[in-house]
Amino acid sequence: MNQSALLRPDWTPATIALMILGFVVFWPLGLAMLAYILFGDRLRGFKRDINEATDGMFAGCRRGPRGRHRSHFTSDNVVFDDWRKAELDRLEQERRKLDEMRAEFDTYVRELRRAKDQDEFDRFMRERNNVKRDDNGPAAEFQTP
Repeated sequence: MNQSALLRPDWTPATIALMILGFVVFWPLGLAMLAYILFGDRLRGFKRDINEATDGMFAGCRRGPRGRHRSHFTSDNVVFDDWRKAELDRLEQERRKLDEMRAEFDTYVRELRRAKDQDEFDRFMRERNNVKRDDNGPAAEFQTP
């Protein structure tokens, strides 16, 4: 089992132990671990948004025209510049497709978890109703107002 599987933002034994240890050593560490457990799945999107925002703010601060990350770099060859622009556009389109696929997958996983939770809840309610029938004879129907 690798380290990322142990420290995923979920209630795993490793994250619980780190949270308790954090509270014992220095309470803000425990609180930070609790926040990671509760909100860690949202950190990737938050990080991506922050990175995009800072990239946009600092785009104009890049080094001279020969800089490595210069977005408006032009060479002396017009054909190369056209090819380069077409490739960058294609890559951006692929990136958008991957982002859409990731969002679809996240939705799928969320719905899968919801269906699993629904199945577990339905099974609990069936077992609960069966236990009540066995203990008290026929189970009384609950009526909602």
